[in-house]
Amino acid sequence: MESANQTETKGTGQMAQTTVDGVEGVQGLVGQHLGHSDWVEVTQERVNLFAEATGDHQWIHVDPERAKKESPFGGPIAHGYLTLSLLPSLVPQIVEISGFRMGVNYGTEKVRFPSPVPVGARIRAGATMEAATPFEGGIQMSLGVTVEIEGGAKPAMVATVVYRRYL
Repeated sequence: MESANQTETKGTGQMAQTTVDGVEGVQGLVGQHLGHSDWVEVTQERVNLFAEATGDHQWIHVDPERAKKESPFGGPIAHGYLTLSLLPSLVPQIVEISGFRMGVNYGTEKVRFPSPVPVGARIRAGATMEAATPFEGGIQMSLGVTVEIEGGAKPAMVATVVYRRYL
């Protein structure tokens, strides 16, 4: 069985990172918390760019003045799907998997957004390997991912994301 390393470097901005190699290494991670990504600020510019990319220009996201006056959140908030869309940049900070020629996002199961992300907040992701199922030519992995808001009482997002790695 291949080995998994879990390291944490405090004070350098790098959070817990798990590295693993091959099918057996991935299978050895089932049930384990893999660590956390770095914190990332959700800026108004990022929210506006997401609105442009998706066509979702709802005022609670893109009109800070109106959001301060009329929104129950006290200001503009990120799109829930923006939070979800950050996973391709956050998950590789948590787990690095070698021994495969390629990987793909295979899908997402049960996604919830328990708490809005205020513009200007910092978020990070944490992940647990929930399942690792081999298939001919690779392995399918289900990760339980929680995105937390710095100082927040409830997570911004909880989801099960599914990835496939191909040999």
